[in-house]
Amino acid sequence: MGETGQADDAIYQLVSFVIENEEFGVDILKVQEIIRTVEITRVPKSPEFVEGVINLRGKIVPVIDLRKRFGIAVKQRDNETRIIVVDLADKVVGFLVDRVKEVIRVDRSIIEPPPGLATGISTSYITGVAKLQDRLLILLDLDRVLSSDEQEKISEVETEIR
Repeated sequence: MGETGQADDAIYQLVSFVIENEEFGVDILKVQEIIRTVEITRVPKSPEFVEGVINLRGKIVPVIDLRKRFGIAVKQRDNETRIIVVDLADKVVGFLVDRVKEVIRVDRSIIEPPPGLATGISTSYITGVAKLQDRLLILLDLDRVLSSDEQEKISEVETEIR
């Protein structure tokens, strides 16, 4: 809270996670929950980056492997692999990540526009880069990780299962 008693707009609260050696952050308000990996059921004819679906308390949730989505070599899941369950355009989707690191508060003043091709990941998903004391945090816009066409394909995957 700022001095006026209103929420401080200068602070951005993020969930940070790691894929390969890169650290990413997403707006905590988009995150519903973070779960350990469970059995993921493959769905025939689904887009390549869709790992499959999970049953989350009776709800079918598509899971997207961010390694595949970003064109990073797939690796074996381990004890640190997590699924970040998010609300994406009125749709619940899980994102498979190598590990979740922390919830972090970042002052908006240290966030810079995304660099050109620095990470090898499309800058269309990146809203900025936070320069922390000892590292860089790439801020992702989860709404842009999937195009509307790809979101439509994921809806078809869900419909196929029902």
